[in-house]
Amino acid sequence: MKPPPQPSPKPLGLRQLAIVGLSLAASTAFYYLLHRAGVSNLVALVVGAVPPILGATYKLVTQRRIDGLAVLVVTTVVVSIVLSVMSFGPRFLLAKDGLITGVAGAWFVGSVRGRRPAAFLFARPLLEGRKIFAAGSWDVVWDQEPGFRRIWRVASVMWGAGLLGDAAIRVVMAYTLPIDVVPGLGGALYPATFVVLQVVTNIYYHWAGLYRMLGARWLSRQPAHSSSDSTETARRPDAR
Repeated sequence: MKPPPQPSPKPLGLRQLAIVGLSLAASTAFYYLLHRAGVSNLVALVVGAVPPILGATYKLVTQRRIDGLAVLVVTTVVVSIVLSVMSFGPRFLLAKDGLITGVAGAWFVGSVRGRRPAAFLFARPLLEGRKIFAAGSWDVVWDQEPGFRRIWRVASVMWGAGLLGDAAIRVVMAYTLPIDVVPGLGGALYPATFVVLQVVTNIYYHWAGLYRMLGARWLSRQPAHSSSDSTETARRPDAR
């Protein structure tokens, strides 16, 4: 006998995305405010790195459980600050964003061999239980639909590849562009990467039939009279 489906997570994804976005925007704003005030690049970058730490810490405290991505952010930022202050300089601190997105990308790819792929874990709080879908527990759909499982594994690879590409761009920018240009470009790269990956994966979801498997209500509202009209037309006698 299979164990009963686990209760679905609360739909907190939008709030978490808002917290991440605000912390990144604050980080960039702090850097440029301090840089304009004459503070050195290293000090401005160190202060600018504080908001992501606070955002990740808030996530750990409010969820009351260990979150791998939040721990990664806090650890990487703190270690990067220490090493940059010791000897590696501001460019090493700039490259930390590439390290974070690179590790996240590797995790997405590696998760396809786990119990639930990373794309599934991120999308579930945003979509499961929404009124636009007729499907109930995603655990039930996971058990019954092999195509559903394949979709999330493919999507995890797509997101992983995109994040690894984002990481490579960030490291190149950190070591080749003027220091005061990188925070602004790096901040703009986050939404750009997110939007591109969202568009690409949603096209794939539609093509692979994800929304049909979830019982998307807009699919059932599509007019069904077109085929019957054509059949009726074909049955009419020639009016010549």
